[in-house]
Amino acid sequence: MDRREFIKKSAIVAVVGAAAGAGIASPIASAIAKDSNNNAKIKDMKVLLINGSPRKEGNTHLALTEAAKQLEKHGIATEMIEIGTKPMHGCIACNHCHDKGRCVFDDDLCNRAIDLMTECDGIIVGSPTYYGQPNGALLSLVQRMSYAASHVMQNKPAAAVAVCRRGGASAVYQTMLMPFEMQNMPIVTSQYWNIVYGLAKGEAALDTEGLQTMRTMADNMAWLLKKIHTGTPDYPEREPWKGMHFIR
Repeated sequence: MDRREFIKKSAIVAVVGAAAGAGIASPIASAIAKDSNNNAKIKDMKVLLINGSPRKEGNTHLALTEAAKQLEKHGIATEMIEIGTKPMHGCIACNHCHDKGRCVFDDDLCNRAIDLMTECDGIIVGSPTYYGQPNGALLSLVQRMSYAASHVMQNKPAAAVAVCRRGGASAVYQTMLMPFEMQNMPIVTSQYWNIVYGLAKGEAALDTEGLQTMRTMADNMAWLLKKIHTGTPDYPEREPWKGMHFIR
């Protein structure tokens, strides 16, 4: 700490101490107390990251890890779960989840993801690009999560990350965002579309702009989460949903 900073902090301590001794609620003391309370709330925040790549520690994992490290610099915890190589069920439209709040299939990642989403304040999903589309297993997971547990996803910031060798990433990015846009989830943007380039394992580390885009996305998510959790969120009052089928 340099001399100027030491004098500044000493003055704040003296003012706060004098105000406390006189029984006065100093504006500085109030600000410090408010900041302390805000920081306490920030420490409790957590973001779920879902790696939609079957490759262990591949380029999608690398991109999501870059975002996770940046979030943790802001004091926001993260937890990453991996699609991996195990089978993933598709939705069978049985509506079991509407009664139970959980998917009828309990032998894959879906219900665990729902449990984690219940305690998390935001979500980031990432996928490699397969034929201009996200990994089908990730799509199945997010669709089932959204259908079974939309009530625990509402109003939580969401972001998507697409990884590709050359092209198709913008379609992947848009596809991953669409379920979130239907659930009143604020979409977290960055300085560019959230795309990172790389084919062979580790090549994404060479995409310096892509990794900066990941960090900027994480900064934006941290900013939004702090705005939500350190003030009054005051979410919009929404009209009751009025669905309409075009077939009469």
